[in-house]
Amino acid sequence: MNGRTIIRAFIIPPQQQHYCRRLLCFSTSPSYNVQTCIATLQSCAHNANLSKGKELHTHLLKNAFFGSPLAITSLINMYSKCTLIDHSLRVFNYPTHLDKNVFAYNALIAGFVANALPQRGFALYKQMRHLGIVPDKFSFPCVIRACGDIMEDLEVRKIHGLLFKFGLELDVFVGSALVITYLKFGLVEDAHEVFEALPVRDIVLWNAMVNGYAHIGRFEEALVVFRRMEREGVIPCRYTVTGVLSIFSVTGDFDSGRAVHGFVTKRGYESSVVVSNALIDMYGKCKCVGDALSVFEVMVERDIFSWNSIISVHEHCGDHYGTLRLFDRMQVKGVQPDLVTITTVLPACTHLAALRHGREIHRYMVVNGLGKEESHNDFDYVLLNNALMDMYAKCGNVRDACTVFDNMREKDVASWNIMITGYAMHGYGDEALDIFCRMCEAEMVPNEISFVGLLSACSHAGMVKEGLGFLSEMESKYGVSPSIEHYTCVIDMLCRAGRLMEAYDLVVRMPFKADPVGWRSLLAACRVHKEKDLAEIAGSKVIELEPGHCGNYVLMSNVYGVVGRYEEVSEVRHTMKQQNVKKIPGCSWIELVNGVHVFITGDRTHPHTDSIYAGLNSLTVVLQEHGYAPFV
Repeated sequence: MNGRTIIRAFIIPPQQQHYCRRLLCFSTSPSYNVQTCIATLQSCAHNANLSKGKELHTHLLKNAFFGSPLAITSLINMYSKCTLIDHSLRVFNYPTHLDKNVFAYNALIAGFVANALPQRGFALYKQMRHLGIVPDKFSFPCVIRACGDIMEDLEVRKIHGLLFKFGLELDVFVGSALVITYLKFGLVEDAHEVFEALPVRDIVLWNAMVNGYAHIGRFEEALVVFRRMEREGVIPCRYTVTGVLSIFSVTGDFDSGRAVHGFVTKRGYESSVVVSNALIDMYGKCKCVGDALSVFEVMVERDIFSWNSIISVHEHCGDHYGTLRLFDRMQVKGVQPDLVTITTVLPACTHLAALRHGREIHRYMVVNGLGKEESHNDFDYVLLNNALMDMYAKCGNVRDACTVFDNMREKDVASWNIMITGYAMHGYGDEALDIFCRMCEAEMVPNEISFVGLLSACSHAGMVKEGLGFLSEMESKYGVSPSIEHYTCVIDMLCRAGRLMEAYDLVVRMPFKADPVGWRSLLAACRVHKEKDLAEIAGSKVIELEPGHCGNYVLMSNVYGVVGRYEEVSEVRHTMKQQNVKKIPGCSWIELVNGVHVFITGDRTHPHTDSIYAGLNSLTVVLQEHGYAPFV
């Protein structure tokens, strides 16, 4: 059987035979002996250079170099590092090869584990043991990791016992794997016992302890090990630092995180992208956006995780405008957003009603295939589509939200709730009720949020009878106990319908102490319907509950103003001054081609302030000519 026939039968399917012939015609340098091929294959594995690796595979076949076990092992490793684990398996199983040795088994087991196939890796280990092939110190770390991934704690204990038989119980690499896996199972005492028994402890082992404790939430134990490192003169490396910083991210320990930052600077670890990313995350979780941004800005090299981290920090801290600004910078720098970026930025578009940005993101998803559920099996596409739907609905584009909803293969309760709430906030009561009926027909159980959206829809659409019906049936028919939010929605519904006394009766007799929102709804309705006496009751209650909320005083002042009692208007304003209650400046924004522009009342910070105010003054003149008189 010649080399050409071997390749066709071995890994190249019929549809790729043209490529096979092209490779066979490839003239590899005559100096490529077995040793050179092996060294180059290792380089291909390290750099995931598949095309060069395939060329070397062809060269090995043509020159009958497959008698070298190390060549076979290198090929298996190269294909697995290029995520072609099935090709690795074909190399391993090729019938003309010599008897498989422990190195070939190790390479394939490592490949299975690295490609998220721990079950197959463990099965191969069992086959290896059945055939009488003795595992070595390179076999066990991967097998132990496979057991950790498939949660086989009993098998780990068996392997631990086997180590004594082979004299590997004190090997530091095997010990590190045991420590990590025992901690993953929460077997702290076993991990500690392995750690203490090892006579030599390298930085990898220390990291296994620190990061292992951190991953299972045993933060204090992790920090104890970290301090012990320092006492024993072991210098923490970059991976130690990232593990410790992850602890301070969760605990929000800014001072300790700042101290580690000082250590990072002293050791020169700031040049590490991974360390800088961990610092950004830590500062962000501590709500220190400025510090996180400072770390980001001085980074010489940034990866997708750097951008995602700093964008996420701004979004989680409520700086939606800053989120979009950084997202725009990311694209200008030529960094391609991934699914994590998109799920972080979409909520910013939602909060700012930045429909143009949201549509651009959706278009990017479609063009790059990021919306296809089969492209990333481990990604939560329901979450992504929910974020997209929510953005469209809250930006006023319910039609596109409905299109996303209808195209979803899978929907959770949140998906249905988003559509109900989207229709509700725009006054589409019938459509909201229709979605609710479809939700029940799909045997999806509604929750508290479903009824908040449903009752809100009834409120905005004036469907009082339906709303009262839903409130009475919530618990008996759907098993959802009404909460203060549900009662508040019904109070608002009655107020909008002008049924103020019914709303007041519901506030008084409901099984909860009314919150300021309910009283404020009643107070606002009193202004519209000029109910001064009821307004004074509602006003006193809401000011009692929230004495520092400026909106309460403004509403009460407006009620007095509507009925012409201007002395009381002055008294309310005087009370505001005495209580040091200040009206919060209004904020607005507009989305243009070049981004989102944010303004507050009296804002003069915009670079085009003069032009903006000139335009506003012109509009005011035109409005006044048509009889508009501003309310002061």
